[in-house]
Amino acid sequence: MKRYFKGWNLFEKIWLLTFTLVNIYLFFAWQDSWIGLIASLTGMLCVVLTAKARISSFYWGLINILTYSYVAYKSAYYGDVMLNMLYFLPMTFIGIYFWKRNLKKNNKGEVAVKSLNWKNRFIWFGSAIIILIIYGLILKIIKGTLPFIDSATTVFSIIATIMLNKRLTEQWFFWIMVDVLSIIMWAYIFIKSQGDVSMLVMWSAFLVNALYGYYNWRKMEKNQNEK
Repeated sequence: MKRYFKGWNLFEKIWLLTFTLVNIYLFFAWQDSWIGLIASLTGMLCVVLTAKARISSFYWGLINILTYSYVAYKSAYYGDVMLNMLYFLPMTFIGIYFWKRNLKKNNKGEVAVKSLNWKNRFIWFGSAIIILIIYGLILKIIKGTLPFIDSATTVFSIIATIMLNKRLTEQWFFWIMVDVLSIIMWAYIFIKSQGDVSMLVMWSAFLVNALYGYYNWRKMEKNQNEK
């Protein structure tokens, strides 16, 4: 365990401990589901390790995908279910393959990171907007909950995952948008039915982590380019 947390700074340790304790407290206070708690805790481990560019993030992500999909299905967020089971699940194994090919030689399981130019950034974002409108209309037809927000989180997550596997720093802009919209989605469910507060805490933690992830990847990229 000591070796696993080697190289973590004080902020990262406090961040993970704080949200873990908050999650556990709310689990008992609101009598939340065990599967929701597991999804939240494994999700937090996954994203904080991603922010550190650690390949072990994918292994925790596998557990999160399965448990979160179940909770999303129960809440009728069908876009999220399809996203996780049909996309995130296979992409996790693809990500492991590509990250293993680009590991840094520091024995920490970290990968080398990089960025897009401005032209490609506009292409990625413009394509995302067009696709999310089309997918939102499909979710509206099948009577999904908050179809266009659900669509946005799905499309942005797909693009962010591609960027994650390609080790691109721009992924964090898409993750930030996903996290903000997901907080809105799960706040709606919580207000409506008082259900799965763990999901609300999880996405709030994800947002904090995404902001830190962008900062940390930019710092890592700068350090790599100076060498």
